[in-house]
Amino acid sequence: MLKRKIYDELLKWKNKKSKECLLVQGARQIGKTFIIEKFGKDNYASYIYLNFYKNPEHKKIFDGSLEPEEIYKKISLYVKDVHFIPGRTLIFLDEIQDCPNARTALKFLAIDDQYDVISSGSLLGLHYKEMASIPVGYERTMEMYSLDFEEFLWAVGRTADAIAALKEYFDKKQKVENGIHEQFLMLLREYLVVGGMPEAVNVFLKTNNFQEVYQTQKKIMESYREDIKHYASPVARQKISDCYLSIPRQLAKEYTKFQYKVVSKEGSARRYENCLNWLVDAGMIKMCVNVSTPQFPLIAYEKPDQFKVYVTDIGLLTSLYGFETQAALLKDTLTGPAKGGIYENLVFDMLIKRGFSLNYFKNDKNTQEIEFLFAKDGSVIPVEVKSKNGATLSLNNFIKDYAPPYAYKLVSGNLGVSDTKITLPLYMAMFL
Repeated sequence: MLKRKIYDELLKWKNKKSKECLLVQGARQIGKTFIIEKFGKDNYASYIYLNFYKNPEHKKIFDGSLEPEEIYKKISLYVKDVHFIPGRTLIFLDEIQDCPNARTALKFLAIDDQYDVISSGSLLGLHYKEMASIPVGYERTMEMYSLDFEEFLWAVGRTADAIAALKEYFDKKQKVENGIHEQFLMLLREYLVVGGMPEAVNVFLKTNNFQEVYQTQKKIMESYREDIKHYASPVARQKISDCYLSIPRQLAKEYTKFQYKVVSKEGSARRYENCLNWLVDAGMIKMCVNVSTPQFPLIAYEKPDQFKVYVTDIGLLTSLYGFETQAALLKDTLTGPAKGGIYENLVFDMLIKRGFSLNYFKNDKNTQEIEFLFAKDGSVIPVEVKSKNGATLSLNNFIKDYAPPYAYKLVSGNLGVSDTKITLPLYMAMFL
């Protein structure tokens, strides 16, 4: 069984909540159902499961009156072997995007507060117009992703003690012993290829076969295409798919800003913008916006028409390049701009799963580019990413021009400190 950090977050919610339902959102097949079901069975005397995608008849429970007592009655009609035990029952409403009335009902179930309620889903933004009301104040939202790098390390047998020992090097800013350094670089390359989709990780653990992992990723991608067919309008389906499939080409450019003309010759924001929003809402991508000036608060200086797009699972991204590229990444023989873009997405994957809100900076003269910026204690911290060791002219100029309290350079080399510039091995992004 894969250990997931969100399990502890679910426990915190259970122990501290008051008249509040929980909504867990994220892309399909990242393990939402599995971990919530395990949480429910581990921590409640009674666990009740409704799935609006697999069992459309469950939607009828939320037709008509949304009074809690009426909902409980209907649950007992449509779901077998239910037991309602006040204070000891979890009701799990899965794929709630398929039943807008159930989302509306969360407010009344929260106020009733006899039983704990967790819902999960994706593409929730597409259905908000169908809802009578959003349960503001009665619904806590928790975002979930595929496995992060640390969870991947747990899965492949690295203990918490081993990771803590590695973090000591990070905390003390000491060079990592060469044997340990090479070991974690190899593990990072494996994460580049396998990624964090639970099915892909489980296939890797079972077979140790990267080709089997690739076939699993292709199957996941096919299921995503089916989701596009199921949820997107007929006129948007192909455009959404084209946007997603353009990302490997977007990241292979010297400057990885998203360009609609890379999607198609007649590409434009007017033609494709809503398609990108659909993919964001599905949890399949995230956007990283440029800022006009790297000052706090970053949101005040965003340039919404200049952004990069990253896939939210690094293994799915590398699978889009094909197995030969994945093999080259594992052997560390890949060269060219594509490698740099893949490693950008890797660091984005690692940071976004740690809760970072990220921007990037490219000045108007195109003479300076910093891959990522984040805010910390009122300051703006730059992060430069290098798939190999190399010069950091942009970062050096950034430090000179904006005097951040510290700056990070992530490379394949070892740890080092030079004034305010901290050079870290790429795998240490999990400690930022």
